[in-house]
Amino acid sequence: MSTRDPEIQALLDKQAITEVIHLYLRAADRADVELLATCYHDDAWEDHGGLFSGPASDYVQQMAKVLPSAKVMNHLATNILIDIDGDGARAEHYILAYGRMKKDGEKFDSLTLARAIDRFERRDGAWRIARRQLVWEWNNDLPFAETWGRGLMAADASVLVRGGKKPNDPIYAET
Repeated sequence: MSTRDPEIQALLDKQAITEVIHLYLRAADRADVELLATCYHDDAWEDHGGLFSGPASDYVQQMAKVLPSAKVMNHLATNILIDIDGDGARAEHYILAYGRMKKDGEKFDSLTLARAIDRFERRDGAWRIARRQLVWEWNNDLPFAETWGRGLMAADASVLVRGGKKPNDPIYAET
């Protein structure tokens, strides 16, 4: 039992949950399946808004096949709201996702906004997702036009340090 001030403990708990949310998105973007698995409790449930519904461990296995081949993909979390209730918490956040896709030989960019409604539980001192429901809000597909600000940001894009999948992203480099 913690002797901390309850308001301080609530802030620490909310920060720990927020970090799990951010690690989940990093795991998706970097195709770090091991990291993705650590975001869930072993008996967690994932409802991916009509695309998947079942044990989170099965979802992680499915993502192990999908994520490494997803070329450019970025997820941003925003509007994170967390209600703590002892060792449980309800969290809601928006996910703005960007993906570079290709269909029938044509590249395009896709922006999607979704909401994650999570039940977090603290077990053995660690906050993880116990249940997730994804809700799709909107999507907008755009023509492919990567020009780096029409050359104003980088006239030669080959000089830019680019993100990659695990282990080829700088976040996995020894420091």
